[in-house]
Amino acid sequence: MKGIRAVVTLVLAGLALVAGSGGALAAARTELRDIDITVVEGGALVSLDTSGTTSHNLFTLEKPDRVVIDLAHTRKARSLRVPKGAGLVETIRTGERPDGAFRVVLELKSAVPARGEWQSAPKGGGKQFVIALGKDVSANASAPAASEPLKVVRPAHAPAEDDRDIIVAVDAGHGGRDPGAIGRNGTYEKDVVLGIARALAARIDAERGMRAVLVRDGDYFIMLRDRMGRARKAKADLFVSVHADSIRDRSITGASVYVLSERGASSEAARWLAERENAADLMGGVSLDDKDASLASVLLDLSQTASLSASMTAAQLVLAELDRSFGVRKSQVQQAQLVVLKSPDIPSMLVETGYISNPQEESRLKNRKYQERLAEAIFTGIRTYFEDNPPAGTRLARERRATLAGVMAAPASP
Repeated sequence: MKGIRAVVTLVLAGLALVAGSGGALAAARTELRDIDITVVEGGALVSLDTSGTTSHNLFTLEKPDRVVIDLAHTRKARSLRVPKGAGLVETIRTGERPDGAFRVVLELKSAVPARGEWQSAPKGGGKQFVIALGKDVSANASAPAASEPLKVVRPAHAPAEDDRDIIVAVDAGHGGRDPGAIGRNGTYEKDVVLGIARALAARIDAERGMRAVLVRDGDYFIMLRDRMGRARKAKADLFVSVHADSIRDRSITGASVYVLSERGASSEAARWLAERENAADLMGGVSLDDKDASLASVLLDLSQTASLSASMTAAQLVLAELDRSFGVRKSQVQQAQLVVLKSPDIPSMLVETGYISNPQEESRLKNRKYQERLAEAIFTGIRTYFEDNPPAGTRLARERRATLAGVMAAPASP
């Protein structure tokens, strides 16, 4: 993924610093401690309480209407609780960015002007970034509302713009001599998930600026690590493995979504570090075989941390869409040591689309229209993720910048 490649490239630029400090990396990070919404006449105020001031980026998106705030070098405090929506704020989503920033997304009921400014926190020290939502709403009651200029900054280490498509590797589980789970009426999981994977790939290919790569497009067997390898060879920005669950209790139904557990990431890191002379480069073209043990460990840890964070964010959005359309078995994203999710530099998820062991769900899963509906829900979550997190160098990232430039150039309202 381009964002992860940029992180690794930036780390390489600081090798001398790492070597001079005995391989130890230290970076002061701001903490996001609290989020608060206040409904006011004509709009709302959203306060982000932090341990100190940091650089930020605020911009808007459409369809649905959103305000996005990225706080650089920021992490959430353990005590952070994200409030429910209020007033014109429908919902609030948060997540860590691969570049170390922390993102807050405000989903709005309608588009309104948004301005932000730093203020002293009213209690407990620290700072507040206050976002004023509404034409006549001011972040500071003692000062008139003023538009804050937006700046689009391109880091020197960022990859060159090439207007490429976002690539999603779609993996139909099992295949060939491995049928996967078998339904009560004889339905093979491998056949069901291939149909869903093909429908998902077709929906991705129909979206301007996105392209799918089918890891398996027929009834044949692929080793788990070869599936990861095919996604890496395709330089995928996201890996989605499609399955249909099975359980002894035939009454159980519903979808679930998995990402790699921290324990699974640790075991994979140990494998890569032990075999790094034979390991493929990280997605940024960074080889581990010529690095000392400490530096190789740091580079791999950075890549994995960014990948796991992105995996969780994308998985949460896919799970929400599945829940909205069908209902789910597990309302939280699950974490497990699944080999197919262990790529250290490609955000990855596994979607259990339903329980083939349930006769009614088995029947639905075989239905082509139902498979297309499942694919549409998965796609909608993926698209939302990339709208919020467009990889550098992609058409979607360019269009995002063009939208920001239009906002900056628009004359101020009288």
